Amino acid sequence: MRMNKLLKICGVVAALAGCAGLPLVSETELESESEAQFRQMRNTTPISTDAKTRSYINCVAQAIVDELEEPYASRLWEVEVFDNEAINAFAMPGGKIGIFTGIFKAAENQDQLGAVIGHEVAHVTQRHSLERVNRELTQQGVISIGTAAAGIGGAAAGAVQTAAQIGLSLPYGRGQESEADIVGIYYMADAGFDPRASVQLWKNMEREQDLAPPQWLSTHPSSDNRIQDLIEALPEALSRYNAAKAAGKDPRCD
Repeated sequence: MRMNKLLKICGVVAALAGCAGLPLVSETELESESEAQFRQMRNTTPISTDAKTRSYINCVAQAIVDELEEPYASRLWEVEVFDNEAINAFAMPGGKIGIFTGIFKAAENQDQLGAVIGHEVAHVTQRHSLERVNRELTQQGVISIGTAAAGIGGAAAGAVQTAAQIGLSLPYGRGQESEADIVGIYYMADAGFDPRASVQLWKNMEREQDLAPPQWLSTHPSSDNRIQDLIEALPEALSRYNAAKAAGKDPRCD
């Protein structure tokens, strides 16, 4: 329904100005919509007030963020802890991280939580949301219009906003998931979290899925080779982990 709405909006815009050749949704536009959605979620979803839980999650998240490449390392990341039993976590363009307290059903220690946050942050640094919205629009034969390029006011702005909303809600592709897995364990290893914990995390996820499908897995499709791919990436990740330990990186968030 939302994609049909976008198609209709772009059809009107095309009649006015012509969509062909104009820019797709930009990273700045996606970040703006992320800010709006993150703010709305804070207003509508219960927030955890447990000081120890919040401190713990912020400790792990900050350790991961400190290892990011620029411009992400110097960005002011916002971390929110939602009081919700869903096994869920996310990161959004613009530096937004959300953790549901239900994630602790699967992430049993700081290393496993580091794997979760590393994975989610990797989606942002690898620009996966931007890729998926622009790929979807291209596949639909739609080019959304940036307001500065189009210069036609509210219709273009509405098209961009709708496209950005769709981009933030679409599931990631398998290739993006695999990339986030590998980049994510490198981030956690560089921060001093044991990358071997990523394998146990996904085993825990499978255990929870047998009981009731976690929301995190419903939007993060798992392939048969996922754990095997992580195992194959462990030699490089362990080398980085050992280097981090030698450099004195020893997060003590638990």
